[in-house]
Amino acid sequence: MGGERQHYYGKHGTPQKYDPTFKGPIYHRGCTDIICCVFLLLAIVGYVAVGIIAWTHGDPRKVIYPTDSRGEFCGQKGTKNANKPYLFYFNIVKCASPLVLLEFQCPTPQICVEKCPDRYLTYLNAHRSQDFEYYKQFCVPGFQTNKGVAEVLRDGDCPAVLIPSKPLARRCFPAIHAHKGVLMVGNETTYEDGHGSRKNITELVEGAKKANGVLEARQLAMRIFEDYTVSWYWIVIGLVIAMLLSLLFIVLLRFLAGVMVWVMVTMLILVLGYGIFHCYMEYMRLRGEAGSDISLVDLGFQTDLRVYLHLRQTWMAFMIILSILEAVIILLLIFLRKRILIAIALIKEASRAVGYVMCSLLYPLVTFFLLCLCIAYWASTAVFLSTSNEAVYKIFDDGTCQFAGKTCNPETFASSNESRLCPGAHCQFAFYGGESGYHRALLGLQIFNAFMFFWLANFVLALGQVTLAGAFASYYWALHKPDDLPAFPLFSAFGRALRYHTGSLAFGALILAIVQIIRVMLEYLDQRLKAAENKFAKFLMTCLKCCFWCLEKFIRFLNRNAYIMIAIYGTNFCTSARNAFFLLMRNIIRVAVLDKVTDFLFLLGKLLIVGSVGILAFFFFTHRIRIVQDTAPPLNYYWVPILTVIVGSYLIAHGFFSVYGMCVDTLFLCFLEDLERNDGSAERPYFMSPNLKRLLNKTNKKLAES
Repeated sequence: MGGERQHYYGKHGTPQKYDPTFKGPIYHRGCTDIICCVFLLLAIVGYVAVGIIAWTHGDPRKVIYPTDSRGEFCGQKGTKNANKPYLFYFNIVKCASPLVLLEFQCPTPQICVEKCPDRYLTYLNAHRSQDFEYYKQFCVPGFQTNKGVAEVLRDGDCPAVLIPSKPLARRCFPAIHAHKGVLMVGNETTYEDGHGSRKNITELVEGAKKANGVLEARQLAMRIFEDYTVSWYWIVIGLVIAMLLSLLFIVLLRFLAGVMVWVMVTMLILVLGYGIFHCYMEYMRLRGEAGSDISLVDLGFQTDLRVYLHLRQTWMAFMIILSILEAVIILLLIFLRKRILIAIALIKEASRAVGYVMCSLLYPLVTFFLLCLCIAYWASTAVFLSTSNEAVYKIFDDGTCQFAGKTCNPETFASSNESRLCPGAHCQFAFYGGESGYHRALLGLQIFNAFMFFWLANFVLALGQVTLAGAFASYYWALHKPDDLPAFPLFSAFGRALRYHTGSLAFGALILAIVQIIRVMLEYLDQRLKAAENKFAKFLMTCLKCCFWCLEKFIRFLNRNAYIMIAIYGTNFCTSARNAFFLLMRNIIRVAVLDKVTDFLFLLGKLLIVGSVGILAFFFFTHRIRIVQDTAPPLNYYWVPILTVIVGSYLIAHGFFSVYGMCVDTLFLCFLEDLERNDGSAERPYFMSPNLKRLLNKTNKKLAES
């Protein structure tokens, strides 16, 4: 037996040796992984430099404001288009051209206007009528009226036709609507194309498909905003109720964890038993019916799956599967009953630990604040980088101009050779780009921006895990709880993590960030390969994505347990990861049982909290219940506050349970270390709770003698 135990430990590492001076998280420790700490600081300095460069060259107005054919912003204060906030397309139908997908620009002149057209007019009818003054505001700036109709339309000085439009995202789109099954723009079912012929209005649908429901979308947004303004007070109350229920559930786990687990296990066994009985009854009912004895192989695959329910062999297969599941669950309960009891005891002990370190429930707010800073810096830097290009102008032409797509200068294009050879061509703004070294490096800077976001976000999460682990480890290793618990354990653990283990946290976060940025690149390549017909490339991409997804999950699991060991012993990241991994491998069955039991309880808790608050919000905002007379405010859409309360309740419950889950994992590793380090003697007493010692038939001899 001793030889087997020695071989077992040799296979899965060596347990921690007994240290008489160890009384919990080591306070006298040194800095770990200093090189990674230096790399992180240098990377942050570089990240700040990238942000400064991006903010110097970038211009977010390119995202906020639409741009006309000359690259000028519409509605920007301090410019000549300050009072012209909307972008008007001369011929919206051309926006349906495949060229839009390549150039990200409609091959038609675009100008900034004060308001979108509200009537149907053609240039041919308007140029000699009183409507011409109205029509001229939709012509290019500096339009000269001394040209003939053909010259104006040829040079693209004015649109051939005005169509009633509505603004969407500061752009004018035809106000298409259906009337008695007929598509109409304004009151028209046809439009004139500028060459004297009228066409059906359905030809505008592709070019103006974004205009469908413009007014409805705007009204929807306004109504949702109104609902928030009158119901925000009750939404906050609902979120407070969710917070109180989360806290209450964590407290009740101390008393009801065992009851909930065994009740659900019993219900699962009963449900499977009823399933077996139902399958048997269906199997017997089909005996003697015509066609019920046909085998599944003879029947083959059928699109209507209900056909299989008329076969006896189907119900026999269901009954066998359910019987195997029932037998497996009963055998697991018989052989793993003690480990399930240990998992329940650890969950109860975690509830006590959270009760003694109540400020730990507020720590997710710190993590949330730091993550918001990371997201804000990353998003702003990404926007400034993406808008730091220069305006590029290209030649656009409807026909077969040989110069189409070439760069041009809008100031000199009218007198250029290209304009003479291609009379119908236009030199207009195409996109923002550039040929300088900085512009060529923009893609790399964006990748660096994303990588640093992953690194810093993972570092913030790691800091929270080490802080919570240090606080809860202080609770476990206090021999006389809570008398031996140090003052302010959470703040002490936070200080130790930043002072000594910034490098280790950076190391773990770096490994995870590398895997995440590779996954992002694989997703990008997968999107580019979707149009390809290479099945091997698609198969290889799918395999790589699956492998890196699994790798990320494993690294997250390993990092989490490594951070716990760092918080307790103050060792570097690699040593902590190795010790944590081997410790878990030596107790792999206990790990699996505890993981599934806690997952089940957390799922049950989230369902109870979100479901209870969601049902209460539904009955309240639909006036099914009233706290006082006419409490619920009148709403346009009652689902707006209800969905907000449900999503907010889930996030609150997830935040509370993340702390509780970290507590359970920390106490579990401490429990395993306690079993390997100590033997219950006066010199090496157990630190576990009395309930755990009773389950394991362990006692501290000194306490037993007294």
